[in-house]
Amino acid sequence: MSLKVEDVMVEDVITVEAGATVRKAVSLMNQNEIGCLIVVKQGKAIGILTERDMLTRVLAQGRDPERTRVSEVMSAPLVVADPDMELEEAARLMFKMKVKKLPVVTNGQLIGLITLTDLARFQPQIIKILKKAHAVNQAPKRMQKVVDYYIA
Repeated sequence: MSLKVEDVMVEDVITVEAGATVRKAVSLMNQNEIGCLIVVKQGKAIGILTERDMLTRVLAQGRDPERTRVSEVMSAPLVVADPDMELEEAARLMFKMKVKKLPVVTNGQLIGLITLTDLARFQPQIIKILKKAHAVNQAPKRMQKVVDYYIA
């Protein structure tokens, strides 16, 4: 039996409206103790806002978090996984697209989130999958910490 994304994904995904301020997004992330938010517009997932996005596109550029909208600094287009996708395929997609988080979407609806860390700590079988993906696509610097800690 091969494991699927739906077997590992987190279902309680916190979202933020595209028009919300970065200040509101930071507050949501702090409240929920999370490192990313899925950005939605009219109920549809259109992007992702990560701590890295805020460091590079808000703080480093001296933008005002009270006036900057999430849609201005989010990462888009969204790279997504299907719930039926095998974990090996999801890991390959993360390495290929250089992302650590994959929103899980079915019929256009956000139903979950799977992260590189989720994959790495799930079970030893996943470590083998990640090692294979890492051998094919070298991890970018921002993924290296997870790779070094859980995989290498």
